[in-house]
Amino acid sequence: MAGFINVIRSTLAELANRSEPAAPVLPVGLPAAVRPVAEDGVALLINYQSAVYAQLYSDRLRRFVGRRNVSDELFSEITRLLAMRMSYHDPIRIAQLKLQEPVMAGRPPVVDRRRFRLDELVSALPEIVGDPLMWALERIYCAHRTVPIRFSKASIWGIKRLEFESWLRRWRLLSTRYETERVWVERWLHMIDRALTRQPDAAMVIVQTATMIEGYGTGYRQGMAAWHQIIDGLAKPAFDGTLVITDLADAITRARAVPRDPKGDQLRKAIGELRAHAVLN
Repeated sequence: MAGFINVIRSTLAELANRSEPAAPVLPVGLPAAVRPVAEDGVALLINYQSAVYAQLYSDRLRRFVGRRNVSDELFSEITRLLAMRMSYHDPIRIAQLKLQEPVMAGRPPVVDRRRFRLDELVSALPEIVGDPLMWALERIYCAHRTVPIRFSKASIWGIKRLEFESWLRRWRLLSTRYETERVWVERWLHMIDRALTRQPDAAMVIVQTATMIEGYGTGYRQGMAAWHQIIDGLAKPAFDGTLVITDLADAITRARAVPRDPKGDQLRKAIGELRAHAVLN
């Protein structure tokens, strides 16, 4: 309920032309080499969601300031990829980007045609609305049905629809998709923390696993599933001390090279083979 109240307050504030919250503050002690990357991330996330959301990004970075084994290169990569994952693509974001596209004189606007599963569209809605809709879709076996969506500035109606879809970002942080992303980001950051403590040589590879998850649709779902397979099968047991892997970075790199399949069978087999060559404690 508190989330809905905050959304309503922010919407009323915007309608009343009240100013945005204060600009996000970057962590004290942030390395000079990392600051430009962080500033780009803040600008991206203000555009994506809000200044408050960008402050959350800054707060998440703070844990790595002054940490042992965190080089400027590693910190910059964490900073870049955190902004990328926090600005995940959903139908709302696609509408935002389409609205921001420049219109070229003498050229008709480009029409983007995308296909989404119904459960993907519903996951962008607040849970209080999305959960009953998802239940209904599953009852009639339509949750996985795909539908075409046009994103276009070719008409007044198209522009108005894009504006409405973009406006829905106010409700994004109450959606089931956001909750999925929030849990993932926190686990990714936790795994980086554990790598820095237990296996610093593998930290960069853990950071770069964020690139496994992007976009939406089948690629997104398979990437998310593959990420959890690798973390649960290799990284976590190595950090827990139940599996001794001489070169964890290499093991993860080899696992990532496995072609993806709908059920993750090839990756499961590859992880099993990598574990077979490790030492169980």
